[in-house]
Amino acid sequence: MIAPAWIVAGPPGAGKSTVARLLLARLEPVPALLDKDTMYGPFVAAALAGAGRPAGEREGPWYDEHVKAHEYAGMTGTAREIRRYGCPVMLSAPFTGQIHDAARWRSWVAELGGEPVHLIWVRSDAQTLRERLASRGSDRDASKLADFGAFVDRMRPDLPPAVPHECVDNRRPAAGTLDDQVVRLIATLRPPGPPAAAASPRSGTDATPR
Repeated sequence: MIAPAWIVAGPPGAGKSTVARLLLARLEPVPALLDKDTMYGPFVAAALAGAGRPAGEREGPWYDEHVKAHEYAGMTGTAREIRRYGCPVMLSAPFTGQIHDAARWRSWVAELGGEPVHLIWVRSDAQTLRERLASRGSDRDASKLADFGAFVDRMRPDLPPAVPHECVDNRRPAAGTLDDQVVRLIATLRPPGPPAAAASPRSGTDATPR
């Protein structure tokens, strides 16, 4: 059986990195983390400079066609290869188009190597996103804040995915801390254990909640 994939999705500024960190602390074996900004941040900056685009551009039709498509293709191919060798993987990026289109999601799951793929959606809202983007002071958020209304329309931060998922609510205020929500989420995903007499060693290729 192919190793699991975990998708941590949501708008920029929603808190994906924090949620991913909390999940990684509770999954065993720990999945390999593929974070879009870590993998492609310097490359994207160079690509924008080479094309004469604004340094803070991270959204919009040109970016989606010339940059984001290649970021996501690279993450998908890397995740598929990692899973093929029995290592669970976690991808952290907005993935807005994939999670809001059931047909596109099914196609993407196949590209990732097939099920099991667990979607963790980090919920936010416009006010919370604006506060977080402004407070973190990153150059890559400049275009988002410059046309914030269009950014929110594209991201749909409060619209649940069109596919099966687990939700972590990171709005201000939310019901429970992120840590508490992740603990509950992990509990719902934990498979029922076998009777003590029938217990067997855990496979090293399956990411199981601790």
